[in-house]
Amino acid sequence: MAGQKLLLDAHLHGLAQALPGYRQAAGRLSRWGRDLAQTLVEGGRLLVAGNGGSAAEAQHLAAELVGKLREDRVPLSAIALHAETSSVTAIGNDYGFEEVFARQVRAHGRPGDVLLLMSTSGRSANLLAAARAGRELGLRCWAFTGPAPNPLADACADVLAVPCEDSQVVQELHLVSTHVLCEYVDHTLPLLGAAPTSRPHAGPGQRKQDGPHEIPGGPRERAAPAPPAARQGRAVAGRAGRDAPLPYRRAGRLLAAIPDPEEKTP
Repeated sequence: MAGQKLLLDAHLHGLAQALPGYRQAAGRLSRWGRDLAQTLVEGGRLLVAGNGGSAAEAQHLAAELVGKLREDRVPLSAIALHAETSSVTAIGNDYGFEEVFARQVRAHGRPGDVLLLMSTSGRSANLLAAARAGRELGLRCWAFTGPAPNPLADACADVLAVPCEDSQVVQELHLVSTHVLCEYVDHTLPLLGAAPTSRPHAGPGQRKQDGPHEIPGGPRERAAPAPPAARQGRAVAGRAGRDAPLPYRRAGRLLAAIPDPEEKTP
């Protein structure tokens, strides 16, 4: 028992030793939270990735944004790149493990999106490749790492570097950073006029009813359903965005202009 207590005390001592330096480094989380909230409210996306324990923490962050941290709110677009196992294994098999994240960044990322990469060492080749791909596409690249300088910190526009050599402590403080970042996002959303919730909750045993959605700054109204082709066109145009290749934008406009075959003619 005495040996076990010593192990616990040693670990807690290492964590306590890292906290003052971490607190100073983590000051950037408030700015990150504001910037990320703005990006997500405007239709942008967070891409996040890591290896091993950092992969679990990256997936944790995506879950907090798509789901919720505390209070109910609109779901926010976040993708943990390592969680798509079929893509990871296919890309790794065909292009090599170094490309498993970079190729997904090229597929899912759009200019102005945020790419957050997590690594205790800051030396993972696949994360460095992802950072290069993100920069080429115009994404904002952030990183959670261990002590700086390190290659990943140098490859990203901004980094929260935990000043501790113990990778366990670094990962634990990355988890703290994940929760604090989400807290700042949730705090900023109401200031941007984001709706507090996307749909009313259903009680136990009840089906969710399609009801009017909250529209920031407007009345509770149900919009008239759009024709299928128009919906598809808007979906294509929305995914493509202004910075997408011209064929995608043209496809969105053409689909939106197709009349609904179910619409009755007078």
